[in-house]
Amino acid sequence: FLPLSVGNLTNLKSLGLMDNHLSGSIPPSFGNSMLTWLTLSGNHFTGYLPHNICRGGLLEAFIVSENHFQGTIPESLRNCTSLIRVRLNGNNLTGNISEALGLYPNLTFIDLSRNNFYGEISSNWGKCPKLGTLNVSMNNITGGIPREIGNMSQLQALDLSLNHIVGEIPKELGKLNSLTKLILRGNQLTGRLPTEIGSLIELEYLDFSANKFNNSVPESLGNLLKLHYLGLSNNQFVLELPKELEKLVQLSELDASHNLFGGEIPFQICSLKSLEKLNLSHNNLSGLIPNCFEGMHGLSIIDISDNQLQGPVPNSTAFRNAPVEALEGNKELCGGVKGMQPCKVFSSHKQNSGGKWFAVVFPVLGALFVSMALIAIFILRKQKSDSGDRQSSNQNPQGLFSILNFEGKLVYDEIVRETNDFDAEYCIGNGGHGSVYRAELPSGEVVAVKKFHSSIPCDQIADQKEFLTEVQALTEIRHRNIVKFYGFCSHAQHSFLVYEFLERGSLAAILS
Repeated sequence: FLPLSVGNLTNLKSLGLMDNHLSGSIPPSFGNSMLTWLTLSGNHFTGYLPHNICRGGLLEAFIVSENHFQGTIPESLRNCTSLIRVRLNGNNLTGNISEALGLYPNLTFIDLSRNNFYGEISSNWGKCPKLGTLNVSMNNITGGIPREIGNMSQLQALDLSLNHIVGEIPKELGKLNSLTKLILRGNQLTGRLPTEIGSLIELEYLDFSANKFNNSVPESLGNLLKLHYLGLSNNQFVLELPKELEKLVQLSELDASHNLFGGEIPFQICSLKSLEKLNLSHNNLSGLIPNCFEGMHGLSIIDISDNQLQGPVPNSTAFRNAPVEALEGNKELCGGVKGMQPCKVFSSHKQNSGGKWFAVVFPVLGALFVSMALIAIFILRKQKSDSGDRQSSNQNPQGLFSILNFEGKLVYDEIVRETNDFDAEYCIGNGGHGSVYRAELPSGEVVAVKKFHSSIPCDQIADQKEFLTEVQALTEIRHRNIVKFYGFCSHAQHSFLVYEFLERGSLAAILS
């Protein structure tokens, strides 16, 4: 319990009692102090919040989250214009938030989530010029989203989820250029998504799930290049998934389940190299599953159940490890997945009806293939003779690995030359197994080169097909938290890895 005498500390400016096991109520005399900072979060306090907590007009931080406070927001907070940070989340507070809160010119953060507040979202929030986070999720908020929200130029996170908000999303939200997180799930929003959402190019997290949106998903969502989560589930979206989603190279999770999407799964979805979780279940998707899924090495969880898909299931880790429930409810899926029938290439009927066609076309295709092979051999031999001098310096091609679309030997020479044979002047970091160098190639591209202290024997690498396969997979994986890996080089003199160069330097140095 807090002693009653705490309220007599009239000169107390800051009090922090967070994350303890304090309980009981706050003494009424607490409002007599001239506090600027009060933190009581993470305790077991009950009762009501101090009535005159901002009597002196100096309170800047009022943080009482994760307790058991009840009642309404203190009246003194309505005109407490000094407030900068407010956290009331995780209590049993109630009251009409459109009446209990006022204008706050200095407020940067407010979290009212997980309470019993009701009322509508006030248009006054648009007059809080410094507000960066507004969270009123998991309450009983009704009404619509006011257009004035679009005036909050500094807003970075807006969470209105799990309320009873109705109406359409105002297009004015497209003016929130600083927004990185927009969560509207679990409401009763209707209509179509405004194309202006595509203007929020800083968005990283976007969740429209569990509403009543209809019509198609706007193509402008493809402009959100920093997005790593997109939730569209449990709505009434129709037509096809927009092909423009292929631009979302940072996307790690896409949930489009429980909608009315039709057509085939667009093969462009395979461009999402960062994708880890994909849920397309409970739609009207049809046709074959694109076999390009086999190249999505980062995909670990997939659910395509309850559609009209058919044909072979791609041979990838995500499909092989998928439970039966994630694939059932389709037409005629087949493949080497547990509990699924193997695919039949041709039925007897198709074999008979197509026998004559096959007998004619196959010899023609065979002759054409042989001709093309002979031409290719001629061209390759001519190229080899034209570049004899350069090839003589690279008698062991297994010892080099092409980086992107560069020729391996050429890049090796450029890296050695641009680092002055790995001079200490170009070294930007050291580790237990090697040193990292900065190399600017003649093309203008800057790469980070991690040179091992000891070289890797070329003959060993040549014999390890599994290792080469894994390295090639690394070049295809894209994830926002993984530095892009271009390739490696093994040489009798130098062995190194080549990565994307990041300007901001060492994470360890920044943290320290």
